[in-house]
Formats: sequence, structure tokens, C-alpha cells
Amino acid sequence: MKRNLTRRTAIGRIAGSAALLAAASNISASAQTAAPGLKGKINHSVCKWCYGGIPLEEFCVAVKEMGIKAIDLLDVKDFPTMKKHGLVCSMVSGVPGGITEGLNRKENHDKIVKFFEETTPFVAEHGYPNIICFSGNRKGMSDAEGLENCAIGLKRITPIAEKHGVTIIMELLNSKRSHKDYMCDHSAWGVDLCKKVGSERFKLLYDIFHMQIMDGDVIDTIKENNQYFGHYHTGGVPGRAEIDDTQEIYYPAVMKAIVATGFKGFVAQEFIPRRTPLVSLKQAIQICDI
Repeated sequence: MKRNLTRRTAIGRIAGSAALLAAASNISASAQTAAPGLKGKINHSVCKWCYGGIPLEEFCVAVKEMGIKAIDLLDVKDFPTMKKHGLVCSMVSGVPGGITEGLNRKENHDKIVKFFEETTPFVAEHGYPNIICFSGNRKGMSDAEGLENCAIGLKRITPIAEKHGVTIIMELLNSKRSHKDYMCDHSAWGVDLCKKVGSERFKLLYDIFHMQIMDGDVIDTIKENNQYFGHYHTGGVPGRAEIDDTQEIYYPAVMKAIVATGFKGFVAQEFIPRRTPLVSLKQAIQICDI
């Protein structure tokens, strides 16, 4: 697959993948080879969109038997399935405008605020920790203006989050290969936004794949800014493939750095399997279970 494959385009491609469909039909066999007990230092999660050919019901069975506690980027309609299997939705999705039409434009604020007013109490009722949001694309806007506009919108949302004990998380994405023109594409910009908003209920999703592409210096960035990071995603560089020795990030060291900060949230696998999907996922959990 191309390196600049995005979440949106990948979903359609993955849904038609014969390998994924085969994995779905043989999910019981995969689950029986799941990893034994995990060490417990990392709270493991996984992004469902990377496994589009596997129905959620069957995916829940497989990931739970691997020791994974949660699934990322689901909508509220998926909550009953999560509850049935005793899993957490570690990052709730569905914000209007998605990645490209975000908080950096004031005309988007009312519909985004409405979403959080309606969704946050429901998320809190289920005991789930996070709801995702996005900066939006630049479209010629300066980073300074975008930061100011995002802060204005977030200051309308964070009181809702504070009231219900849910954290609003803005994702850091790379604009070099995957999400052209996205504004929140450097850790420093995101950290400045956190400081400006000034709420413990607003943090960043530090996507290791994306920030390796944009910033590098991953471990020191985590050490220096971990108080602003409320969630982590993985992914192999290059190409968002498996997080093994085919790529340039050594994930055991990154996981050790995260654990050393005292982080108690979730680390979600967000790579696109090139091999047998559930086997690759099991391997990734073992790599990260330091």
C-alpha cells in the first residue's frame, strides 16, 4: 500500500481484503493462539478501522482473548457491543467535520459544541475516558490564528468535559504524507494549545507514527511533554505497517519511556496489517508489553 494511505481511504480498501475476510472466518482459531497473561504496565487498545473486514462482534472476542482491554475510534452506536464483551471504548469518535473541518474555524464551533453537549454525558455514563477532536486543515490560515480559534472552541467544550469527567483529546497527525494541510501536525503546536486552554480535561493524542514523520525525537518529546499527552497510537514508519524490525521505530524503548512517566491511559495499536491481521496484532501487543 502507498505510504500516504489515510484512515479514510484505508477503510474502503481493507473492507475488500481477502486476507481480512479469511481472518474473520477463522477468528476462533486465532483467538486460541492468543498471548498468555500480559505484564500490566501498558493498558492495551487497538483501532478497529485497521481491521475493517472483521465484524466488531468477532473482533471483540479475539482482542479480549489477547488481553486487549479496549478498542479505539468507535461511535456511540457501538457501545452495546462493547458492554456485552466487557471492553472499553478508549477513544470515542464521531465529531462533526472529522479531520479536515475542525476547531480552527469559528463557523464550525456551534455544531462541534452541540456534539459534545449531547455525547459527553452518554460517554461518561458508560465510564469511557476520551472523545477525539481535530484541529482541521489550514486552508491558508496561519497557525497562530488557528491556535487562537481552537482555544476559543475548546474553552466552550472543556467545562462540559470537566463536569462529566471525560477528556477531550486532539490528535496530532502528520501533514507530510497522510493528512495534507492538517494544522495540528507538530507536538509543539499542540502543547501550546494545551497551555492556552488550561484544562486537565483537554489533552493530545500523541500518535507515534505521525510524530516520528513530523518531529522525530519521540522519546525525549514524551519525557518533556507527557503531562499534555492523554493517549497514544502506534504505527510502523514507513507506511504505517507492522511495528516490528521492518521499520525505524524501536517500540520497546518508546513503551518504556511512556511507562516511566506514570501514564495510566491507553496505548492503541494503529497499524495496517500487511500479513495475517490478528497474528500481526498479537505480535504488536507482545512487542509493546514491556
